[in-house]
Amino acid sequence: MVNAFHDIPSAADLVEAVREFLERDVMSSSEGRVAFHARVAVNVLGMVERELRVGAGQAAAHSAGLARLGFGSEAELAAAIRDGRVPDAELGSVAAFIRETVRAKLEVANPRYLEGPRPPA
Repeated sequence: MVNAFHDIPSAADLVEAVREFLERDVMSSSEGRVAFHARVAVNVLGMVERELRVGAGQAAAHSAGLARLGFGSEAELAAAIRDGRVPDAELGSVAAFIRETVRAKLEVANPRYLEGPRPPA
């Protein structure tokens, strides 16, 4: 994602560069608390990187999905589910939308969770 006003490198490229520095240089040459905090920073920067790359598209798709279901926000949808105002005929569409929402959030937060359980070592 390149912002023409800010030229190249993009914000995502800059975040990637810092993440790679921490991952390759800092984590490999540190231990204990510093290594732990570097690992946390790498994970956070990975999330920011993924959100910069796909977040706008995900947000647009999410808003469109809510609108298709007739809701303006997740809070409205949650209230309708909680209060039993979602017609039975629409429950399948609502469940599919919720699965898509969770998948999109995991694609940013931690895509490895989408791979399923790993076999025991």
